[in-house]
Amino acid sequence: MEINHNLLFYLIAYLVGSIPFGLILAKQFAGVDIKESGSGNIGATNVLRVVKERDPALAKKLSIATLVLDMLKGLVVLFIADRLGLDRSVLWGIAVLAVFGHCFSIYLLGEGGKGVATGFGVLLYMIPYAALVGFGLWLFVAKVLKISSLASLVGLLGVVVASFFLYPNIVHTPIVIIAIIILYKHGDNIMRLLSGEEGRVV
Repeated sequence: MEINHNLLFYLIAYLVGSIPFGLILAKQFAGVDIKESGSGNIGATNVLRVVKERDPALAKKLSIATLVLDMLKGLVVLFIADRLGLDRSVLWGIAVLAVFGHCFSIYLLGEGGKGVATGFGVLLYMIPYAALVGFGLWLFVAKVLKISSLASLVGLLGVVVASFFLYPNIVHTPIVIIAIIILYKHGDNIMRLLSGEEGRVV
């Protein structure tokens, strides 16, 4: 029964993580398909970029809503599972699957977002102090350089490094797996950063 309970939450984590909130919000409230515009990504940055061409005020609201919902979709499942007393190792499995779902959504036939907001949400729940270190780095780079992908990558690196110092006694494998998934989804961004072609968010 316990194994089935765990498996149920793994499935829920993936299915909830797969919900493409950015795509849904942009279609519903702005009438645009963000998969066919801008970078083609379903995350908050592309929502802001695409919708801004039509309605700057709406673009800001939808991008914030996307960011918050993407962050919460993994965190909420973790919260419920934790309150039901599931083991810490199961919670980490839920965290990984929520991020995997966002990045490889079943509703988008395996396509998805970059995983940054969802990753931050689950890491904020599991390792809050390290997540806040990453958030601080992300905010600093985003404000100074205004390059979303670079800010995300620096923030991600910050979380991983900080986790080893702030949480030395935990198993870091799930954190590394989440980081690898997010890095993989940023492959094109990394190539553009190296070539100096990555665009800024203005």
